[in-house]
Amino acid sequence: MLKPKASYFRSAVGIVLLLLLACLAGAQNFFPLQDVHAGLRGVGRTVFQGDRVEEFQVEILGVLQNLGPKQTIILARLSGGPLAETGVLQGMSGSPVYIDGKLLGAIALGFPFSKQPIAGIQPIEAMLADATFSAPPPASARPLPAALQRGDHRSLASSDKLAELPTPVSLTGFSAATLMAFTPDLRNLGFQPQEGVAAGPANSLQTSAILRPSPKASLQPGSMISVGLITGDMNMTADGTVTYIDGKRIYAFGHRFLDIGSIEFPFARSEVIASIPTLNSSFKLSVPREWMGTILSDRNTAVAGEIGRPSHTVPLTISVRSGAASARDYHLQVVNDRLLTPLLTQAALFSTIDATQRTVGVGTIRLKGEVQFDGALPPLRIHDMFVSDSALAQQVSADAVVTLGFVLGGGFANLHLKSMSFTLDQVDSKRQLRLAQAWTSAHEVHPGDSVQITALLEGENGLEITRVATYQVPAGAPNGPLNFTVSDANTLNFPDFAGVAASSLRVPERLIEMINSYRASDALYIRVWRQEPSFNVAGQLPGGELPDPPPSVMLILADPSASANSNAALTATHGAEAAHIVIPVDNYVVTGAKTIQVDVKD
Repeated sequence: MLKPKASYFRSAVGIVLLLLLACLAGAQNFFPLQDVHAGLRGVGRTVFQGDRVEEFQVEILGVLQNLGPKQTIILARLSGGPLAETGVLQGMSGSPVYIDGKLLGAIALGFPFSKQPIAGIQPIEAMLADATFSAPPPASARPLPAALQRGDHRSLASSDKLAELPTPVSLTGFSAATLMAFTPDLRNLGFQPQEGVAAGPANSLQTSAILRPSPKASLQPGSMISVGLITGDMNMTADGTVTYIDGKRIYAFGHRFLDIGSIEFPFARSEVIASIPTLNSSFKLSVPREWMGTILSDRNTAVAGEIGRPSHTVPLTISVRSGAASARDYHLQVVNDRLLTPLLTQAALFSTIDATQRTVGVGTIRLKGEVQFDGALPPLRIHDMFVSDSALAQQVSADAVVTLGFVLGGGFANLHLKSMSFTLDQVDSKRQLRLAQAWTSAHEVHPGDSVQITALLEGENGLEITRVATYQVPAGAPNGPLNFTVSDANTLNFPDFAGVAASSLRVPERLIEMINSYRASDALYIRVWRQEPSFNVAGQLPGGELPDPPPSVMLILADPSASANSNAALTATHGAEAAHIVIPVDNYVVTGAKTIQVDVKD
């Protein structure tokens, strides 16, 4: 009879041997790249219709060495199914290719306007070697995708060379104008936008920040998947094909998605409605079904993820109000990424405005937004009002996310988006006032006196509105001119915020507080100031200004070489600020600026 320890030892050895044999068997299921040569024939698997995986024929034409840095691509001619009519289809990216029953790689590249379905195959060895399954870093700490840094364009229409197949992106629930407006940006990221034909995944309308996969659906090599960028009342999904499944791990696409690295994007099983032939690059028209898991790796040769893993997304709520009508609410989930989150949020806001606000003729929109972060960080608040004869959707949606992009691009690793909400109040009229005149109650004042500043605002149809503010000259105020600049928000915002770098503010709390102090355009502002040398020290002092410095300090601050080598943004000014007065002008956008002057005398 064996002793217990010996029995455990032999059992452990047996398990290890079984695992080694399984690994060897798995390795034998891959066709070696060094054995690939022209004339070999195999089969590929993909979905042409519905969710049924079909086979197509593959003839190897040759091996292209060093197509990129240490990149080997296999060139092949495809046949079967609709390929004679469509050529290589967008959405086939990732379709597995087998020779003698062993996996060779994935369909990943093609030629534009090719008369034959000639494709480039990404070797499976490269796809497995590049993939990682670690948790993604904070969205704000990642570098920009290489594609966006270079500003390159991966659409097949831009080149006659072998290039990555564009990733078809379906937009469902978006207006036609949104598709037109955002197509250039999406194409620069390697996507090929198209209108969707049905709703998103059956379990897409989940209210929490976590999208949970369906336990019932299944995938196999050759199945279509859709990566969810926006889900809910609007859907934006990117389509590709599964190449290889190893337990819960899944490998797909055969090329980069955005080349971000570690990510956390949900993916769903997808069904093909039709394969659409075009002169340039044919594509699959598909619709996502059940959520299946999370894409965790986005590398140059493949995307990889895990089946059954929940995805953390950012809940986005957009509420639209128009007159006495009840609010219309849109509930969405957006991927958490410092590049994509602002862009996708902008697209959702654009579509909402375009669908609910007339696009021709004057209009006014009041925007209020709040972005919540995890932890003790203060919320980012957006508050402004816009008026335009046209193109309100572009103006409002861009302004709503520019500060969000600035915060996420600040390089702070502890920024984690929790939720976003926006409210849009719409009026079908031009709610705008122009500052026509401004005057004071006296031209000469004494320390301790009160001065009334009156502003006359003019609007359409002869509308006139007067606003009055009172300023008390401080006791002991020096003799000389005292200036009152009566202005709109932009006149003060531009000098205060121009040139401020997010990194100079050192902590995210300071950056968020600075942005929250941005002035809205539905008010009139009075800046009280004196003509004195001062220096703007952005991010270093409360208020950012060092008034009336001593001569020795002035010489140092005024030295251009000293300023260039300093961490502070130093700008010489000649307006030592005494006070700020805010006069609300409800429901109107205010424009214009005027400066008036009084003399202070003992």
